[in-house]
Amino acid sequence: MTSLTNDRPLSEIYKEAGDDWVEKDAIARLREETKSLRFAQRCQTLGDIPVNRAEQTIKGSTDWYEEVIQDVGARTAANKAKVYMESVKMRHSEHMNDEANHRAESRL
Repeated sequence: MTSLTNDRPLSEIYKEAGDDWVEKDAIARLREETKSLRFAQRCQTLGDIPVNRAEQTIKGSTDWYEEVIQDVGARTAANKAKVYMESVKMRHSEHMNDEANHRAESRL
């Protein structure tokens, strides 16, 4: 993420922050959308056993726990990127408000 204190235009920083968020959100959504697919693929590798036994075996495994950690990490990264993007947007709004206040004070 880029610092908000540099001399680059806020629109450029906002675009980069938006691109970063879109990329991270796509990763998080892909992981969320394929979770049941990954589970089904693991069930198939266990062979012909009852579904409840397969679920218990898979969801109790360290590998599945690591997958869940990765899913949560991807969503967290996307959320942080969105918060940063929104902070750039708010910074722009604050800047615009400060300029409007300065113009109003100059007229008095």
